Amino acid sequence: MKILDISKFKEMVIGGATLLEINKDYVDSLNVFPVPDGDTGTNMSKTLTSAVSEVDSKEYDNFEDLLNDFSKGALKGARGNSGVILSQIVKGINKSLAEAKVINTKSFAKALQNATDVAYSAVSKPKEGTILTVIRYMAEKSSSLANKHSSFIAFFDALIEKGEEILNKTPDMLPVLKKAGVVDAGGKGLIFVFQGFNNVLKGVPMERVAHDDENSIEDAIDNFSGDIHDLENIKFAYCTEYFIINLKNKTTEEDIEKLRDKLMAIGDSVIAIGDLSMVKVHVHTNQPNKALQYALSMGELDRIKIENMLEQNRALIKKHEANKKPIAMVSICSGGGLASIFKELGVDTVIQGGQTMNPSVNDILNVIENVNSDNVIVLPNNKNIILAAEQAVELSSKNVRVVKTVNVPEGIACAVAFDINRDIDANVEAMQDAYSEVSYGEVTYAVRKTNLDGFDLQEGDIIGITGKKIVSKGAEVSDVTFDVIGNLVDEDKSVITLYYGEGVTEEQANSLKETLADKYDECDVEVYEGGQNHYFYMISVE
Repeated sequence: MKILDISKFKEMVIGGATLLEINKDYVDSLNVFPVPDGDTGTNMSKTLTSAVSEVDSKEYDNFEDLLNDFSKGALKGARGNSGVILSQIVKGINKSLAEAKVINTKSFAKALQNATDVAYSAVSKPKEGTILTVIRYMAEKSSSLANKHSSFIAFFDALIEKGEEILNKTPDMLPVLKKAGVVDAGGKGLIFVFQGFNNVLKGVPMERVAHDDENSIEDAIDNFSGDIHDLENIKFAYCTEYFIINLKNKTTEEDIEKLRDKLMAIGDSVIAIGDLSMVKVHVHTNQPNKALQYALSMGELDRIKIENMLEQNRALIKKHEANKKPIAMVSICSGGGLASIFKELGVDTVIQGGQTMNPSVNDILNVIENVNSDNVIVLPNNKNIILAAEQAVELSSKNVRVVKTVNVPEGIACAVAFDINRDIDANVEAMQDAYSEVSYGEVTYAVRKTNLDGFDLQEGDIIGITGKKIVSKGAEVSDVTFDVIGNLVDEDKSVITLYYGEGVTEEQANSLKETLADKYDECDVEVYEGGQNHYFYMISVE
């Protein structure tokens, strides 16, 4: 599709709102600021739902009426900072499209640029690393993308890719995001909206998106302490929101600007947007009475909401202290399946990392400091991460132990051995005994041509390793895996466990399981999806 008509654009609006609504809980979970200004995903979803309700039951003969109603509905439903900013993005897009002769990718790119201008102008002190950054970056890239793609599907595919690109950089712009290990919630919500647009064009169903990092997101919410104890750092205590309706005849557009200036003098996070038909106001202040008084001189107040952010903060502290554990476990691994296994075994936080992606000392330290316990056990699960973990211990204010696991199965054995009723030293001793019983092997591929351990290797050859030695080379993953297990099993072993990663399907893994069960009928054979990079199989024999 190269030109959007009224009916298709209306479908896209509904699609964007639908996909965001389905995924709003995930977007909410990304909001880890010490004092959440509402739930980002819920607020953005309510904003778009209001916009949809304004246009859904109406028939339109022209784009201008549709776009005006869409913008009006978004403003009426705007909630929280992200919801208000989203309403301004909608306003900017719609205003530009209403002036376009046809809606093609080039006019849509121009609309995104206008949306950026409108959204930035609505915020008194724009902050990078937020939804504003995401819309700005997408707008900056949109013109060149429109020149390459006249098809809206191809255009949105490329545009969403650019949005994800900048979204993944938001933790580097806002320290609070980096500390919690999440991307900006508002930016992620915006990506869902554009994905919903594109799903309509592609005919793809609106579904909840599976996220590999959901466990770590839940950790961030449960364990993030950040600065929640710094009540004195909350300069303005009351989050105040309202609409001004039925504006007085003497009120002018200039009065809206003056209101914004007055609010900035008594608070921050100021938004005052709208026109002479309706104004939406948001401010953090210690004088909500003045914020309301200023508005009363302009018209009537509607939908007033005042929240005590100091009390919200106290509630977070209370919850944080109530959930504190005597001992917490932190594990490092690569792969959503492995992370889920660690979580099921009681590990509190899983840091994504491993071979070729070693976390830094600071990455590990941040998790140690934020996990909700004064006593922490760290399972590095890789020989190249042990030193960084030990350095993090030196820098930590907590009582931390590193159990020097060099692979994931050793880490899993440690997690199984953990007993919350023992003290930290007794647990470390039990874990060390547990992982010493694990025999480990792995199946991967050669990354270069070489001769090693008696094998003449070519790049891409499938190889099996036990300890530090290559024990097998072959063309089939299953054959090499069979060889590795043969080098690990002896009469004292009773359990063979395989964790399959990228390049191996569930059917292939289960087929291999059946073959192994026939050959090693004295052993229990277990298979789990690990999802790890670089390794077809990680193998544990105990």
